Amino acid sequence: MFWYLQRSDREEQRATLISDMLWLEQSLRFVLDHNEDLLGRFDPQRIARRETFEAHAAPLVTSNSGVIQVLWLAPSGEKLDAYPPVADAPSVASPATGAATQRLAGSVAHAVYGPPYPVGSDWQFDVLVPVFRSGELAGIAVGVYSIRRLLADTVPWWIAERYRIAIVDQSGQRLGQRSNIAELETDNDYQMPFDPPGHGLILHATPYRSATPMAGRVIMTGLAFLAALVLFSLWTLRRHVQGRLAAESALQNEVAFRKAMEDSVQTGLRARNLDGRITYVNPAFCRMVGFSPEELIGRLPPMPYWAEEYLDETRAMHAKVLAGEAPSEGFEIKLKRRNGEIFDALIIEAPLIDSQGRHTGWMGSVVDITERKRVAELARQQEERLQASARLITMGEMASSLAHELNQPLAAISSYATGCRNLIAAGAPQSEIDGAIAKCQQQAQRAGRIIRRIYEFVRRQEPKSEPCDIGILLADLVTLLESEARRQRVRLQRDIAPDLPILQADRILLGQAILNLMKNGIDAMSQTDEAARQLTLRAALHDGQVLISVADRGCGIEPETAAQLFEPFYTTKQEGLGVGLKICRSVVEAHHGRLWFEANPAGGTIFHIALPLPAT
Repeated sequence: MFWYLQRSDREEQRATLISDMLWLEQSLRFVLDHNEDLLGRFDPQRIARRETFEAHAAPLVTSNSGVIQVLWLAPSGEKLDAYPPVADAPSVASPATGAATQRLAGSVAHAVYGPPYPVGSDWQFDVLVPVFRSGELAGIAVGVYSIRRLLADTVPWWIAERYRIAIVDQSGQRLGQRSNIAELETDNDYQMPFDPPGHGLILHATPYRSATPMAGRVIMTGLAFLAALVLFSLWTLRRHVQGRLAAESALQNEVAFRKAMEDSVQTGLRARNLDGRITYVNPAFCRMVGFSPEELIGRLPPMPYWAEEYLDETRAMHAKVLAGEAPSEGFEIKLKRRNGEIFDALIIEAPLIDSQGRHTGWMGSVVDITERKRVAELARQQEERLQASARLITMGEMASSLAHELNQPLAAISSYATGCRNLIAAGAPQSEIDGAIAKCQQQAQRAGRIIRRIYEFVRRQEPKSEPCDIGILLADLVTLLESEARRQRVRLQRDIAPDLPILQADRILLGQAILNLMKNGIDAMSQTDEAARQLTLRAALHDGQVLISVADRGCGIEPETAAQLFEPFYTTKQEGLGVGLKICRSVVEAHHGRLWFEANPAGGTIFHIALPLPAT
């Protein structure tokens, strides 16, 4: 009803607006046509004198019709006279009417309006009325209109009280208006072409927002309040009914959900009161023991599913549960099915608290772990078989590792033994022979240590951790390889920083890993030109680690080889076993380090070992 009344009122206002605008448009047209008629009555012979022109032009200017100046033009367009003169009317500019408009007026033989033009803060337009005598153009009478003056003179007060009347151009710019400061209803405006001036001018009316009568406001406010009160009451009642329905539905769904959940779980649930009497069992527990709920609910100990063979143990645990001393992680117990079968059960007991927070009993979850224990026993037996197989594989790895790692100390023993024989044959002094024999003995002891430590490493034990001076270890390795390097015509260069820290490491295994990398670098340069054969050993501190690098100038590593380089039993040597680099990486990783390689910019390969510093 409110919407209908408001719509009817707006339609009535709209109809009134259109009616008023049509009246105003007819009124303006009458004024303009009347002025055209007066301008067309100019007599060229009589207005040649100044007094006569003023007598004809003065009524137009003073008649409150929007005309602020009258001009008289010769047929050629020359201005012959003006009233009032420009000096007497400073707000009036010279006519902006061009020669084309003048020719048009003379050719069509009736009034022609020129386009609007600005003059200060006002806009003006001209009307050109040709005057003919004896069929010849005798002159052109021009009326200069001020848009602001035209609206002020022709728009009646009762229209100005209702609407803001404005004349706008095609771009929407207001050229003049008659209005007051009241608030506008911009969504209910109306516009129509402003003819006969034309040139895209539009007569635009915007109604003022009228105040609603106080009585109407009170009635509408009261009706709105009553309607809101009724709607609120209905909404409250509906909400209350919906709340009750939702609560009942939620309760039913919750009960059904809990029942379905308890019935579908595979874990047995059993509730007992403080006296040990069974108050609830779920289907899973009944299936587990083979008794129905009717046979169990309400029973006191001893229970029919207690195993006679373990009755004392079961009674003792039952007493602990009722006393609140059952282990929180649960306990295992032997129970009996209805058919007499004994099974293992894991029971976890928790206090049963009601809605008032009172302790009313105990809720136990029972899981049949018979199958789990059987699977665990099978897994244990399988693990023992796997360990036996692993020991056989480890024995094979030991054989390969021993053969690979003992080759160097045995070769050194052979070389020192040959040297001893040569010294004895040459009649060398006993001191020199003793030195060679001592070195031979050291290499034999070193071979023994290697066997012992590799055996311990293969058994997956932690490497032996002891203080190890990396600088001394690397110097010993260079000394050990000097003879092999001379035989292969390889120059050994070392760049070992003097401030290397003492690491906690297995000196034997770490030395074997580095020595293996150096030996591989020497072997990789077998096809390199002798002048370029150089093996560089570097060691320095880098990013909180000890970085050891072994760089050769050999043939390098192909991309397809790099992907498999650290895989066991993969080798590029004809006589190799393919376990050296695998053992090296295992040794480095056992020291919590990292082993990797990259291409040498000078040709060949650089192997890097990064070892962490000891914790301080």
